[in-house]
Amino acid sequence: MTGILYIFTKTVSVLISAMQLLMMLRAVISWLPVDEDSNLVTFLYTMTEPLIMPVRALLSRFEALEDMPIDISFLIAFMLLSLVQLILPM
Repeated sequence: MTGILYIFTKTVSVLISAMQLLMMLRAVISWLPVDEDSNLVTFLYTMTEPLIMPVRALLSRFEALEDMPIDISFLIAFMLLSLVQLILPM
């Protein structure tokens, strides 16, 4: 049973790392003058938006956060991924 748990946690950890990499690429691309309809941008948004969208929806309930000049849902989603990776048993 321990081997299965190790394989599961290692797989989840690799998937989280891959998602964090995609999110970082999305952040960097958002600062560059890149065509929004390019395949890379579409791929990055398709892969990362399912993680960011629920956080954005939750944060939209707080009126104090509506007037912020930046979208902190990205940062919170990234930190949540990091937290999950930290608490995974190794």
